[in-house]
Amino acid sequence: MLKEFKEFAIKGNVIDMAVGVVIGGAFGKIVNSLVADVIMPPIGLLLGKVDFTNLFINLSGTPAASLAEAKEKGLATLNYGVFINTAFEFLIIAFAIFMVVKQINRLKREAPPAPAAPPEPSAEEKLLGEIRDLLKSK
Repeated sequence: MLKEFKEFAIKGNVIDMAVGVVIGGAFGKIVNSLVADVIMPPIGLLLGKVDFTNLFINLSGTPAASLAEAKEKGLATLNYGVFINTAFEFLIIAFAIFMVVKQINRLKREAPPAPAAPPEPSAEEKLLGEIRDLLKSK
């Protein structure tokens, strides 16, 4: 069993997957920062200086000035601003993955197959050709 596990773990696919997971985690952090720090602030400014991460509906009835304060107090909240940020992150990651897969598929496309060789003549055609050649030689 240990031998089988070793063969499985050393295969290239497992290592490729591990590298993909690590890079994907780092890519997720970059996209998170892109959305939270670069994309959402100008959108919030255009919409009247709205901080999307602080948009929430307080379900508890206890007043809270910010989402951080509501979380600190342990209040029940509906955090739709955080959801909007997460949705933007998803769209950016999905688009980036789409572009990468599209490029990989473009590079993977196989060249069109070479034209097939003409089929061999049938036994009858070969025999008729031999007869023709014999008649020509007489």
